[in-house]
Amino acid sequence: MKNKRYGIFTLLLVLALVFSLTACASEQPAEEPPAEEPQAEEPQAEEPPAEEEPKEPIRIGFFAPLTGPAAADGLSTSNSAELAVEIINESGGIDGRPVELVSYDDGLDTKQAVSIAQRLTTRDDVVAVVSGSYSGPTRVAAPIFQDAGIPMISGYAIHPDVTDSGDFIFSQSFPGQVQGKAGGVVAVDMLDAKRISIIAVDIDFGKTLAAAFKDYVVPKGAEIVSEDYFGMGDSEFAPIVTKLKDEIKPDLIYMANYYGHGAEIVRQLKSQGFDVQVLGTEGIDSYQFFEIAGEDAEGVMITTNMNRDSEDQATQEYIKTYTEKFGIVPDMVGASVYDAFQVLFKAIGEVGTDPELIRDTIKDLKGFKTVTGELIEYAPTREAIKPVQIQIIEDGAYHYYEEIDDLEIITPEPR
Repeated sequence: MKNKRYGIFTLLLVLALVFSLTACASEQPAEEPPAEEPQAEEPQAEEPPAEEEPKEPIRIGFFAPLTGPAAADGLSTSNSAELAVEIINESGGIDGRPVELVSYDDGLDTKQAVSIAQRLTTRDDVVAVVSGSYSGPTRVAAPIFQDAGIPMISGYAIHPDVTDSGDFIFSQSFPGQVQGKAGGVVAVDMLDAKRISIIAVDIDFGKTLAAAFKDYVVPKGAEIVSEDYFGMGDSEFAPIVTKLKDEIKPDLIYMANYYGHGAEIVRQLKSQGFDVQVLGTEGIDSYQFFEIAGEDAEGVMITTNMNRDSEDQATQEYIKTYTEKFGIVPDMVGASVYDAFQVLFKAIGEVGTDPELIRDTIKDLKGFKTVTGELIEYAPTREAIKPVQIQIIEDGAYHYYEEIDDLEIITPEPR
């Protein structure tokens, strides 16, 4: 009995001990799981930027006589158009949009010029046009651009009918009326010529310049002692020179013609020993004149809009870049076309491609620096008002002689 009670007591003691240990264990705070160390976020791969859609190009039309009797001038203007577009695109275009040149050869043919103008206005989606051609093709194309409401700037065509076509048509050079008058200033006011002979090509260019020249010199007391007009394709001038030397004996010859004609005339003058002052126009402002005439060109003077001796940085940079790129020196027709593109780039950069806004911006442009000098402004006739440069040939190159900046001379008369 005693053993039985002892066994029960022992069992109860063990149970009490187990209960006590269990209770103690339950009073201990539960162990918190170890905190996880912060993990650096995996860098998410950046999506490559979406490629921008190419911006729509700004299309500008251009036409010039790349073939035919005026191909040298056409090449000069085409080179300058190409250079102007290349430079603007290398600088990022206009508001990020590239400029695209839509170019045509008019062959100095008026029918071809009409066809080109119709294509540019109906099929080519151009916002503006530059003419690098003569007065004939330019004056028949201008009304088509006017009717289409597309701005056109003529680089150097001098006939008044060009800008008379309407308010969308501009001329970057001074008209024949101004240049002929400036030639008169040189002849009678600077050189004191009294007896003057005129030799001119029988097209718009020659006739316009000759008429304006006469209108200035005759009231000043000079006498026009002879006038000879010839066809664009003529090249034989010995009979004219012989007549001037033996019979007329002028003290100045005014030449309103192109480089090929002018070179042959001065060669004949030297060949026949007739020492007389020759005053030409922008028509012989060409490296081709020197190539044909050689040393016989020495002393010839011209009216033009380009001053090769200008200290203007943009002018010298243009001459340098053009010469390096094309291997020939630029002339006034090329420089004038280059300037026409600069005017368009300026206008489009300011107001975009709306034709009416381009027109209005060009019309209001004042004091704009170009490679042919300062564009003072456009006259109400939309022809450029700018100084006339007088150049003289010395040592086989054109050099500065004088500048005519009298507003009474260089401002086109109202029409």
